[in-house]
Amino acid sequence: MRVLVRTFSELCITVGTLIVLFVVYVLFWTGVKADNAMDSQIDELQDRWAQGAVSAGTDDKPTEASPDDSLDEPAPYKDGKAFAVMYIPRFGFTWNKPVLQGTGTDVLKKGLGHYASTARLGQKGNFSVAGHRRTYGDPFKDFPKLRPGDPVVLTDGATWFTYRIDKKPYKTLPGDIDVIDPVPRKSGYDGPGRYLTLTTCEPEWGHSHRLIAWAHLDATQPVEAGKPEALRR
Repeated sequence: MRVLVRTFSELCITVGTLIVLFVVYVLFWTGVKADNAMDSQIDELQDRWAQGAVSAGTDDKPTEASPDDSLDEPAPYKDGKAFAVMYIPRFGFTWNKPVLQGTGTDVLKKGLGHYASTARLGQKGNFSVAGHRRTYGDPFKDFPKLRPGDPVVLTDGATWFTYRIDKKPYKTLPGDIDVIDPVPRKSGYDGPGRYLTLTTCEPEWGHSHRLIAWAHLDATQPVEAGKPEALRR
């Protein structure tokens, strides 16, 4: 009997050790790998931009965004490739993440993912982006802190795009795909415009629901004009 008890105790210790190691992997190591991957994506983007490989912008001077503005049609985004960097001051002035094309598992390990079926950055429609709440760098860990009026700033290397959050995050089910429609039904928008939708998992360590934040394009300016006001401390 003593041998059985000792064997069972040793088995419990082994299992407990494996569980602890798994938790460390999920909480720490995936975060380290993701942070390195995201930093690498941003570095590659900035290198490309420095060589002149940037997307077409909207204007050649700062301007208030208008739904009637016409934009040039740039080249399609490449699947799995980064094309922009997002900044959300509400999450801290050091918070910045690459935005890649697609929302597959491998893509979201390297940054935020653009829903390929939605509008391009800055263009008419609904530019929609997904990100992990926890694990893989925890990019949207503080998602519930978003408030109306908060800026969400993106750049494609040629233009700064400043969006403004219009509502506190909205909780819904994963099957509610209307949230990324050109004019989301529950967003409060009453017609076409230039919108941004951010999505992440809810609860923090689960995925039974989704949190949604909607924003409208407030202003644009060329990168040559310097950082937009929302990023100036």
